[in-house]
Amino acid sequence: MGLQAVDPPQRELTAWARGFAPYMGTRRAAFMPYWPLGYPSPQQTVDYVQRLVAAGADMLELGIPFSDPLADGPTIQEATQHALAQGMTVARGLHILRTLREEGLRIPVALMTYINPILAYGQERFVKDAAEAGANGLIIPDMPPEEGDELEGLCRSHHLALIYLLAPTSTEERIRLIVRRATGFLYLVSVTGITGAREQLPPDLAEFVHRVREHTSLPLAVGFGIGRPDQARAVARVADGVIVGSALIRADREGGIEAVEALARSLARAVHTDEEGSTL
Repeated sequence: MGLQAVDPPQRELTAWARGFAPYMGTRRAAFMPYWPLGYPSPQQTVDYVQRLVAAGADMLELGIPFSDPLADGPTIQEATQHALAQGMTVARGLHILRTLREEGLRIPVALMTYINPILAYGQERFVKDAAEAGANGLIIPDMPPEEGDELEGLCRSHHLALIYLLAPTSTEERIRLIVRRATGFLYLVSVTGITGAREQLPPDLAEFVHRVREHTSLPLAVGFGIGRPDQARAVARVADGVIVGSALIRADREGGIEAVEALARSLARAVHTDEEGSTL
C-alpha cells in the first residue's frame, strides 16, 4: 500500500510541494517545460523562458549544456551544442538564472546537467552558487544514487532538492532505493532510451506510474517522449507533472519564439484541464 501524503497545511511547504500541491490527486498535472540555457543565444534565453512562464509553466527544468549529454536525444543535443558554441558555461548558465530571478521569476526551477561539469566547477561551489542564483533543485541523469552521498549532503545544506530518475525497467529494489533518497519530486522516464518526442506513448505508462506511487507520496513527474497536447493530457491523467523539452525546441526551429509560446500554451491547457473540461 502506498504512503499517505502529508496534509500540506500542516507543515511548511517547500517550493516543489507548493508547485505540485494544486494537482496532486486531481487528474490534472503541473506543466514543466525544459529549456537549454544559452539557446538560441545567451541573450535570448531570458525572453524564451519568460514566454514559457507566460504560457502557463508551473515550474521549469533549465539545462546547463554539456559536450557529452548521454541522456539527450538529437534535438536537445543540437541545441546544447549550439549554446556551447556561443560560449555557454556553467557560470554563464547560473548568471542567466540569477537574471531571471531578478526580473521576477517566482516558480520552482530545477537545473539539469551532468556530473562532469559539476565536478569541473567544484561540487560544493556549484551547489552553493546554484542555490544563490535561485535554483530549487538539481537533475543529474548520469549520477547514480549509490554515488550521491556528498552531493545529497550539500543539497540538504543549501535547501536544494536532488531529483533522481526512474525508468520503466527499474526493479522494485531500485525504486525503493531511489524513493528513500529522493527529495522534491521523482522524475519518471516514460520510455527507455534518450529524450525526444515519440509518435505514441508506451501502453504500460500508467502501470509504471502506479508501481512507483505504491512506494511514495512524493510528486511524480513524467518526461521523455511527450510532444503533443493529447499526449500531455494522457500523462496528466496518471501523473502529477508533465515535462516537455524536445518538442518546444523543434517548435522554435519551425516558427521561432511565437511558435514556442503557442505550443507551450496548448500543452499547459491540456495538462491543466480535467475530463469535465474544468481548469484550476
